[in-house]
Amino acid sequence: MRLIALVLATLLLLIQYPLWLGKGGWLRVWDLDKQVTQAQVKNDALKERNSKLDSEVQDLKTGTGAVEERARFELGMIKKDEIFVQILDAGTAIQSTSASAAATNKAVVEKH
Repeated sequence: MRLIALVLATLLLLIQYPLWLGKGGWLRVWDLDKQVTQAQVKNDALKERNSKLDSEVQDLKTGTGAVEERARFELGMIKKDEIFVQILDAGTAIQSTSASAAATNKAVVEKH
């Protein structure tokens, strides 16, 4: 009787092995589910980034506002009849109003 119980227990363990550790076992399914979740999170972030880029492309194609904004903040350019005012943080040394300084500091442009 003891031998039969031991054989049945061994068979039960052998049957359970593919369920838990086999090619389509629970551990593999759990790992794949985790990978799918990570891929979905990454895809959502990329979709949001693509949406922002598409919006920026459409704005650059249709209007001049985005081009003017980039020219002001990245290149330090101003329009005719405008005054450039540079605001420095406390303790910051005074810098020239070149294009590189305008790109790194806060700038306020007022129109006459």
